[in-house]
Amino acid sequence: MSFEPQFPNLFAPEQGALPIGEPQPATEKQVRYAQTIALRTGATIPRSAAADRAALSRWIDAHKPKAPSGKFANYPSSKQVAFAERIARIKRREIPHECFRDKVMMSKWIDGNRPR
Repeated sequence: MSFEPQFPNLFAPEQGALPIGEPQPATEKQVRYAQTIALRTGATIPRSAAADRAALSRWIDAHKPKAPSGKFANYPSSKQVAFAERIARIKRREIPHECFRDKVMMSKWIDGNRPR
């Protein structure tokens, strides 16, 4: 029994498929994010990294700002609180006080009360 593919030449280079093992070019969004990091930190993006998606991803991981740590690291952001308060006004509900001390709880409250 033979197998006839429904989409012949789906992964052919003339269809826009990239060869396996070849470096893929960085996306525009990835390049913009790397440029933002470079402006903030003063680091330079190597030319080789700008042409390769995986290399640029490694550069971004090495240079991106670290997550906050300390006493208030688990608190929700001001944008998160403002969004939750807008939802609370629309739905005429109270936000539980525990949510103001835990960003995960605040996120779950927002997801559960988001206007549809």
